[in-house]
Amino acid sequence: MGIQFDREKCTGCGKCVDICPGDLLYLDGNGRSCIRRQADCWDCMACVKACPAGALETRLAYSLAAFGARLIPKVKEDEIAWECIYPDGKHETFVIPR
Repeated sequence: MGIQFDREKCTGCGKCVDICPGDLLYLDGNGRSCIRRQADCWDCMACVKACPAGALETRLAYSLAAFGARLIPKVKEDEIAWECIYPDGKHETFVIPR
């Protein structure tokens, strides 16, 4: 698994940096979010949920989904809708109340 950054969507707000419990994220010289070392990531997804621009997503391990599958949260006031996108284009959504 691992966190992936969409540098085009990143606004440099720093919310992901502030919330990371492992202090793994930072803003680079261009004000965009980066990870110090992907192998140190706990996959807690706090940064993914905190990003208001949707610039972060989680790549799922092959054993959990399929190679290249992605997990993207849509955070709302009363729920989080987790969208799983498989490499073949199939989408599944899981809604969890907050």
